[in-house]
Amino acid sequence: MPKQITRIFLLAAGVCVLTTSLQPRQAYGLGEAAVVFAIHALQSFMGKQMDKVGDNITNSLNDMSNPHSVSSMIRDAATQQANYAKGQVAAQSRIADAQNTAMAAFLRRQQETGIRDEHMMSPEFCSGLDSQQATMAAAKASRSALGAITTIVEPRGEAAKGTPSYYGRAQGVDANTVFHLRRYCSQEDVDAGLCSSVSRLPNADQRASTLFMSDTLSNDGAVDAANDYSTSLIQPVAPAAIRGEQATSTMGREQMIQRRSYNARMSLARFILAFITALETPSVSLTADQKKEMQAEGLKPLDRASWLQAMSLEVNRRVSSVSWNASLQAMPTASVLREIATELAQSNYLAMQNYRLGLYQASVGATGIAQTYAACL
Repeated sequence: MPKQITRIFLLAAGVCVLTTSLQPRQAYGLGEAAVVFAIHALQSFMGKQMDKVGDNITNSLNDMSNPHSVSSMIRDAATQQANYAKGQVAAQSRIADAQNTAMAAFLRRQQETGIRDEHMMSPEFCSGLDSQQATMAAAKASRSALGAITTIVEPRGEAAKGTPSYYGRAQGVDANTVFHLRRYCSQEDVDAGLCSSVSRLPNADQRASTLFMSDTLSNDGAVDAANDYSTSLIQPVAPAAIRGEQATSTMGREQMIQRRSYNARMSLARFILAFITALETPSVSLTADQKKEMQAEGLKPLDRASWLQAMSLEVNRRVSSVSWNASLQAMPTASVLREIATELAQSNYLAMQNYRLGLYQASVGATGIAQTYAACL
């Protein structure tokens, strides 16, 4: 554009000089008019060209269709900046979405972990369940043992045929004495010349420790010794049986009534002692955790134990076991609630056993009252 304007200026100047040189000299007035005309022509030409230059400058600034105009460049720059801003916003949104997604996934895994922990049984619960199953098995075995013991002692107390007192009380006394010296001979008995050597369990048939010292009676004669202690405690010698004319006469019938009453009282007393003995009879195999608990309590672990031993271990485990109490601290809420429910079930079970024993004790109390008032008549 500047080169074109320069050319126009040079062309105009050349025309003026050529015109002036070719025309003859005229009067002063005509020459001045020509110069003025030329100047006006040049001014008109230059004005138009300057208008074009202004238009070109204006177009170079404002023409939006011109990609090289300032307005177009500003528009493009603003558009680019807007695109950058939108891209940054989109990137920030994606980052926020990724963070939210990651946090949601973390919270979901955390929730799933909590649900898993709430529904998963703890090792302590499984160990307790195994122990409770062993306790139930021991309870069933103790009932069988109770039936076996009563089957033996009931006929003896009634002086049934084949028992020591069937032929008379003296025979029962002799049988009891021989039995004691054979199995429970003490040093005093040896010194008296009643037996030759001290037995392995001297005087065990008259010591309460025989029945109550340990929760599980051993298989090496401890069960028999406990039963023999019950015999010495309740009925060392049974009265002779009433037979023949003694049973058919009027007085004999009265004696038969008294004898049946006596047998009933002795049966009740012996049943309660047999019930205790049966609870201490080794009847169930202990689990590995129960053996560990016995060792922790300072006891010698047993392969087979009684109902009383199994129940005692289960109760003591929740009182003194370090591993159980440590596990309790780390248990989730659901596991703690399961432990509470288990202990409530055990409390109900023990309450039922106490209720059953209370029935026996009430029967003994009622018998004592009846005997007291019967003696007053």
